[in-house]
Amino acid sequence: MAKNNGETDNTTINLISQGTEITGDIKSTGDIRIDGTLNGTLITKGKVVIGPAGKIKGEVTCKNSEIAGSVEGKVTVNHLLNLKASSTIFGDIVTSKLAIEPGARFTGTCKMNDTQGNGESLNSGGTEKPGEKK
Repeated sequence: MAKNNGETDNTTINLISQGTEITGDIKSTGDIRIDGTLNGTLITKGKVVIGPAGKIKGEVTCKNSEIAGSVEGKVTVNHLLNLKASSTIFGDIVTSKLAIEPGARFTGTCKMNDTQGNGESLNSGGTEKPGEKK
């Protein structure tokens, strides 16, 4: 269903099931669940769920994410990133909120950003103090 501003309805859930391997980039406005393999970049305005069998080799950019599988690459989440006990991350994380279950494996750097009321990430250049505006 189309919205007045030209964007499609983002309530759609896309599924890449186990046994499916995709090489290439994915861009979506809806939620995505990956139980298969993606070799490429994933960008969505919705939520990304990576199941226990799911694997991504590339960058992930989304609003929220729950990871139970593995990611090799940068993960950028505007709001909440939830790493389940079975998850393995090899790469950098940029998020505003992070939840990590005991047993989750993470190798890389993590940068926590504040978010504005409109959901956009603030510049995380590092010199800005809480309460200051650029």
